[in-house]
Amino acid sequence: MIPASIPTPDQPLWQPAPDVFMRAQIGAFMREVFKRYGTQAKNYAELHRWSVENRADFWSLVWDFCGVKGFKGGEVVRNSDQMPGSTWFPEARLNYAENLLCMAEEGGRNKPAVVFWAEDKSESRLTFGELYDRVSILTQHLRARGLKPGDRVVALVANTPEAVIAMLATSAVGAVFSSCSPDFGTPLILSRFGQIEPKIFFASDGQYYKGKVIDLSAKIREIEAALPTLEETILLPFLQENPSHEGLRRATNLGAILRDGIPQKIAFERLPFDHPLFILYSSGTTGLPKGFVHGQGGVLLQHLKEYRLQCDIAGGDRVFYHTTCGWMMWNWLVSALAVGASLMLYDGNPIVNDGNILFDFAQEEKFTLFGTSAPFVQGIKAMGLVPKQTHDLSSLKILTSTGAPLLHEHFDYLYDKILGNVQVSSISGGSDIVSLFVCGNPISPVWRGEIPGAGLGMDMAVFDANGKELMQGGGELVCRKSFPAMPVCFWNDPDNKKYKTAYFEKWPNVWRHGDWTERTPHGGFIIHGRSDSTTNRQGIRIGTAEFYNLLQGVAGIEESLIVSHRLPGDERILLFVKLAEGMTMTDDFKKKIARHMKEQGSPRHVPDEIHQAPGIPMTRNAKKAEIAVENIFHGKPVTNVTSLSNPEVLTFYEDFARTSLKG
Repeated sequence: MIPASIPTPDQPLWQPAPDVFMRAQIGAFMREVFKRYGTQAKNYAELHRWSVENRADFWSLVWDFCGVKGFKGGEVVRNSDQMPGSTWFPEARLNYAENLLCMAEEGGRNKPAVVFWAEDKSESRLTFGELYDRVSILTQHLRARGLKPGDRVVALVANTPEAVIAMLATSAVGAVFSSCSPDFGTPLILSRFGQIEPKIFFASDGQYYKGKVIDLSAKIREIEAALPTLEETILLPFLQENPSHEGLRRATNLGAILRDGIPQKIAFERLPFDHPLFILYSSGTTGLPKGFVHGQGGVLLQHLKEYRLQCDIAGGDRVFYHTTCGWMMWNWLVSALAVGASLMLYDGNPIVNDGNILFDFAQEEKFTLFGTSAPFVQGIKAMGLVPKQTHDLSSLKILTSTGAPLLHEHFDYLYDKILGNVQVSSISGGSDIVSLFVCGNPISPVWRGEIPGAGLGMDMAVFDANGKELMQGGGELVCRKSFPAMPVCFWNDPDNKKYKTAYFEKWPNVWRHGDWTERTPHGGFIIHGRSDSTTNRQGIRIGTAEFYNLLQGVAGIEESLIVSHRLPGDERILLFVKLAEGMTMTDDFKKKIARHMKEQGSPRHVPDEIHQAPGIPMTRNAKKAEIAVENIFHGKPVTNVTSLSNPEVLTFYEDFARTSLKG
């Protein structure tokens, strides 16, 4: 069992309103369960139990309750107990883009679909009608170029309305969309796009970051030259209305396509449920990034469930997530269109305007859902921001956070300095399912540091090393039954060997996600980090996030990294800290850290060594690259250097391993 880092308070931080069952969509869903199946669920735990014990009925009802456009068919699932191997809605035909644009065909053409801010440089807006018309014109262009179902389309795009248009047009045709963020290095981009032999390349001409103009023309030329299967590069205007084609083989501008085209009713390609929609990628820590192929129906159905039942988002809501187009949360964000919500898009540095830009955006546009990450929360906390005093955030009804564990102190800060009576929903899933395993819901309380429970239809558990379920304590996060949003396959993995090795090698037919997770007395979950980066202290495994949680209470530490150095018969825990500007590590400060870790945690939480570092290696998704440093310390190659936002700091750890590492 993992020792609790910080005692659980006696009272939850947030409680649902007394009328929530009548007001929230999940309440209406529970009444429909009773009406259709005769099962009365009085709380979330009972509804969740029914949803996993009756998965075919549950997912069929989600389809109907959410009004999916398409043909469902009579059969819900084949081989439901096989992972991988189950097939959901085998007779179904549908189109993801059609479901995201249905508002425009159902009397909502004038309703807002997209609001975009780019730092303080520009903003734009599209109604559902305007979005539909632009997708219509681009869809015609792609079909005229010969794009057909199953062809691959890649995108190096800023988080703009044009990126959404490109993705929706790709889906409408039945092609497969795969995107990267412009801040990715060229080798990183090619390690992804080069695998899938794309036919069309969408590329933003540039972006703004910290007020600077980032010209992407040279990178675009490099990428196009390295992708021999490309038949067209389509430049998306951002810095310029008509980006230059200089040095490109066959290029056109999206602006010109849209100006010259005439909108018409879109002939959406109705596709099988498992027809590929997106290809997302692993971080590439063990060779080339794995390509997760996700199906049209699985993504749509899972996202509809998460927005409507887990987050209570519907038409008229305004949904924001701080993300780039290289992170799965962008794909998740865009699906909010399917419930009739408006997308709030932001591209650029999230802490310009003295850290207030996103709160300015939220106040002006009246966000309903504010999506963020633990590193952002920690950053503005360190800056001393108190948005509760400076901004009107009364429109918010839910704040979600993912990407890294949301620590106990982050919950305190959110409620003390930002939110009033607003639900905080810490959520966790991954690019491998482009959705969520564990998350919040509108009818369960929020406890400090905890994710309230498993998503509906997701049979989640925590296993010990022998595969036995733990009702409390720490172990491996697993999913015991199949679900529609499982990857259709991995790219270039015809016998599913990589797929099976990734998740099912340890426990056949049980998805082992790779997160070291604690079950709480409230039935919730605490993610402590990747299970391959947990530490072993005198026989007890402690997740690295637990160390970071404790270190939040030490003034002067700007950032930290916990690394295991394993020797025969021994494991040493090394703590590296980046100190606040002007500070230097002293013996007294090391003793202060050790004393704090012992008093607030336990003797097992005291590192064996503490060192000052100039920086902490981070991935582009703002996760600490613990494995990269562990590989350096154990003489293994670092295979994900291009996935790091600051690879230059690895030099310090290489020098440390060569000159200071014991053993």
